[in-house]
Amino acid sequence: MAQLIPPAPRICPTCDGFASVAVTLGGRDARGHLRTITANCPACKGTGTTRRTREGARA
Repeated sequence: MAQLIPPAPRICPTCDGFASVAVTLGGRDARGHLRTITANCPACKGTGTTRRTREGARA
């Protein structure tokens, strides 16, 4: 019996699948933790994949 394998997700060409990164702001806070912010890819909005949807199609 053949195994059905789902298609591989489409990787975002802008970020190559690395959709979110932590960027250090330099220095540490009062407790000694690094101050970081999270930056998301603007093209895929932090998912790492692209979804193709047909506009105007009825669901």
